[in-house]
Amino acid sequence: MGMYKYIRKTFEKEYHEREQIYRQRLALWRSAGAIEKVERPTNLSRARMLGYKAKQGIIIVRVRLTRGMRKRRKPSGGRKPGKNVRYLAPGVSLRHTAEQRANRKFSNMDVLNSYWVGADGQKKYFEVILVDAKLAGMNLARTRAYRGMTSAAKKMRGFRR
Repeated sequence: MGMYKYIRKTFEKEYHEREQIYRQRLALWRSAGAIEKVERPTNLSRARMLGYKAKQGIIIVRVRLTRGMRKRRKPSGGRKPGKNVRYLAPGVSLRHTAEQRANRKFSNMDVLNSYWVGADGQKKYFEVILVDAKLAGMNLARTRAYRGMTSAAKKMRGFRR
């Protein structure tokens, strides 16, 4: 087995067994901001699989999202049976939402890809790989996260069914 396979197995083991280091990591993330730039990827093997390289112009951002069904605030338009719905299926996955929020905060960069890094009872955490195309020497389309060009969005659009 190569090094990245060992890294992936260790990461999966930490999550499935809820080890102390994993719980401490989640506690730190909970107290941090909703969108945080991080020094290095939490799951290096997954980041490398999705195109991350430790070079100038490529950064990692951790995004925190509330998990579960997206609840509707109040039935607007009266109490008609068609309007009285508590939960709406948003049509966009949490991973896709994380990519869009990261792109909105770091508007000068493009989203390359994203991956899941953790979850607790209330929140889900994703790491988004952002690229400054000029510095990294890559040729990427602008606003990929909003046009459905990332892998999370392609999955929602039905490319992998």
